[in-house]
Parts: sequence; structure tokens; C-alpha cells
Amino acid sequence: MAVDPSFAALPLEAVRGAAFERAIALGCRHGEIRVERIRSQVLVVRDGKVETTVDDTEIGMGLRVVRDGSVGFAATVELHPDAAVELAEQAVEMANATAPALAVPVELADEPGYGAVNWTSAYEIDPTTVTMAEKAALLEDWSRRLLDHPAVDHVTAYVLAVVEDKHFADLTGRVTTQRRVRMHPVVEVFAIDGASGSFESMRSLAPPAGRGWEYVTGSSWDWDTEIGRMGDLLAEKLAAPSVVAGLYDVVIDPSNLWLTIHESIGHATELDRALGYEAAYAGTSFATFEKLGSLQYGSSVMHVTGDRTTPHGLSTVGYDDEGVAAQSFDIVRDGVLVGYQLDRRMAAENGLGRSNGCAFADSPLHAPIQRMANVSLAPAPGAGPSTDELIAGVERGVYIVGDKSWSIDMQRYNFQFTGQRFYRIERGTLAGQLRDVAYQATTTEFWGSMEAVGGSSTYVLGGAFNCGKGQPPQVAPVSHGCPSALFRNINVLNARAETGR
Repeated sequence: MAVDPSFAALPLEAVRGAAFERAIALGCRHGEIRVERIRSQVLVVRDGKVETTVDDTEIGMGLRVVRDGSVGFAATVELHPDAAVELAEQAVEMANATAPALAVPVELADEPGYGAVNWTSAYEIDPTTVTMAEKAALLEDWSRRLLDHPAVDHVTAYVLAVVEDKHFADLTGRVTTQRRVRMHPVVEVFAIDGASGSFESMRSLAPPAGRGWEYVTGSSWDWDTEIGRMGDLLAEKLAAPSVVAGLYDVVIDPSNLWLTIHESIGHATELDRALGYEAAYAGTSFATFEKLGSLQYGSSVMHVTGDRTTPHGLSTVGYDDEGVAAQSFDIVRDGVLVGYQLDRRMAAENGLGRSNGCAFADSPLHAPIQRMANVSLAPAPGAGPSTDELIAGVERGVYIVGDKSWSIDMQRYNFQFTGQRFYRIERGTLAGQLRDVAYQATTTEFWGSMEAVGGSSTYVLGGAFNCGKGQPPQVAPVSHGCPSALFRNINVLNARAETGR
């Protein structure tokens, strides 16, 4: 695919040549350079009026080297050969400075060569080419339609858009030039009960996606239907009874389950976290390395993959930030932990062969770290059950839709999640909304209680723009696909009662 002309016009070949020539002269056996341009746009409309607009472009280059088993990294916003030479000298200086602290020399897993390649994510309209006025007009229209509903007191609508151009090269001759485009449109409505002072909110279920502006104007998501229903759903929620705490069978919609996957599987199976390297930021993992191949993570219907090739996935790439080609790999098979997410160092250090392509840096000024692939729960083989069929198998339970707040411990083991909407299930049918629902479990108990997963017709790709990790902190976009799923005997709390109010 063609590289964006304005990005191709940057001195990509000149800076990589200068950086590598100097790195080789200074004794580096490995070197890799990233030149990046990241354009980020934000537009927020509150109650039909534009509140915030941001249009930011970050550009720069970062160089990582390995010299005598030690890693060095340096970065700059300058893009010219002299700056690239200085980068090489700074990176080697850092490698020399950190070498005495190394317990084990750094090795990187081998990666097959592929020469020079280009890759572009699947999108139609670059969202940054759409004017802010056009974006605002769309969000204002959605807001006015919702404010016309008698139950809606306030509306917040926003759209996030990112276009990421990245050029990577290393000393083996690998050269990649890539473009990733992603969007996150959101609408949230609020209702206030003047008598009691309580309020409720309702947020759109449309997930962020690796798509362009066509996501909000095309057929990939039915925005008109969703916006048309939100006022009535909010009114029903405001009048709904509060849940009675206890053990329930729960059917969880993909719009909620993706976040539980992210927190209890996605983060728990990052190998650097499982080995303890991530202890200072959001904790380590109960799924430690000696449990590989033996940990019963969940029930036999649980099959989880890591995938950097998922169509429209937020973590989908052609090649990661260490030059590793995108792959799909098993993490949990038949309920058993069988794999981790790896970068080249983690793969080599632990004798796991080739990296599965999980290195990413959120800026040209940051070193790549091990980050999450699109971690997804597979649907049932064949047609599989529909969501209605899963609900039909529940005598007394709760159907949970949409993500909201969450909490998980530093081992990714004890957790609690809430949602956007909750429906009482009585004798296999939905019987109106509930309020104040939260579900609580340990990771292995929860996934072990999963009795059935829906078929492919229930499968949706959810995700987040802003997964945090590392020190200094970095954020990464990541998607999680899943079907609807049925869980037995889950501890459901009354979140309002838990606050003591």
C-alpha cells in the first residue's frame, strides 16, 4: 500500500543511515530506529455546545541499541542526519552506563528477515481530514436529538481520532513503514431525579475501532438506532428497582465482557508482568511462569487468543515496534494457560522461541515495551447459541450490558465490575432493568464458572484507547473480541448498599 506522501517526504533514509553508521562504528551489534508522526484529535460537545477541541501532532525519532549485552535508548524531535548521529552516541552512552547493573546480558529472539515493506490498517476516510466543524455538527445533532427526550437532562458527546505513521528499520535490513487509524465516538446521557437527588447515566455501546470517519457515517454501526433508544433506556434505568445482593447466574454481553477479559486475562498473561518486572505499576500476575501448561484458568469452553492481525483491531499492526511480523497465538486453550504475550527479550530470556510481536511504544520519544495484543475469547464452534438462547437457560439471573467501573487487585486475581445496564432474568426471559449491580469473583473462579459461550453472531470487538503500563507511563490502544457468555453462581453485589448510603 502507498505511504502517505507527506510522511514519505521526511528524511527517513538519511536519518536511519546516519544513525546506523555511527552505531556500528561504536560497536553495537543491534540497532533499531523509529521515526513517527502521530496526529491526535479530540472534540467534546456538552449539551449541544462545543466545549473542547484538540488537534495535536507529535513527531520525532527514537533509537535503541544493544552493545555488549546492554540496551541503550535515546530520542529527539529533530529529524536530520546530525541529530541521528548524536542519538547513536547518546544511546551507546546509556548502554554503557547501565551495563554494570545487568544481571544477565540482553538477548533478543531471532526474527526472520523480510526486507522493506509497507502496511496500512483498514480504513476508508482519514478522520483528521474531516473538519472540526463537520465533526461538531454531527455531535451537536446527536446531542439535540437526545436532549429532546424528557428523561435526558444532560448529554456529553465526543470523538477521539488518531492517525499514526511509523517508519522502522534495524541493522538486519528490515524496513517497515506503517499507518494505523483509529476512532472512538462516544455519547453519554444523564438524568437527575430532583426529588431524591440521585442520578443515572447511560453511555453508547459502540466500541473504539481501527476505522476511519466512515465509522460514524457508514453502516458498520447503527448510530441512529442506538441514539434513538438511549433516552427510553435511561428513563427505565432511573425507575428500576435496586438489585438484591446474592448468587446469580449471569449472562454477560460482549460490551461488558471485553473489559473483564482485558483486566483478568490480557494483563495477567503479559510475561513481563508474570515475571515480576511490572510490579511497581498496576502489579504483577497470579499466572506465574511455572504455571504455563498447567494452570486451569477457566472452564473447558474457554479458548483465548492473542492476535495482532484482527481486522479493525486497535492493537492490529503489520509489524510491531521491534520489527516482528504480526501473528495470532493461543493464550488459553480448553481452559488451560498455554501461552504468554512476548516481546523479543522476554522470548529469548525464557527459552520460548520467537517473539509473538507484542512490543509497542506510544511515542517516538519512548522506548518500546511489552504491550498487549488483541486478546479475545473465541465464540462457540459452528453456529453456537444466540444471546437469547443463553438467557433462556437461566432460571434466576442478571443480563449485563456495557462497561463502566472496575477494580482488580495487584495480582490480577480478585476483581469487581459494574456495567451500563442490567436486566433481571426470570425463567429464561428478561423482566426489566435493575440498578446498582456489581459482580465480584476471583479470576479462576469466574472463568471456571463459564458454562457456555455464544456463537459467532454474538461476537463483538470491544476495546480501549488508553491502556496504561510502564514507568514512565505509556498508553496503548487494544481491542478484545468476545461472544455473549453464561456464568453460573456469580456473586452479585448491590453497589449502592456497599457504599453505605
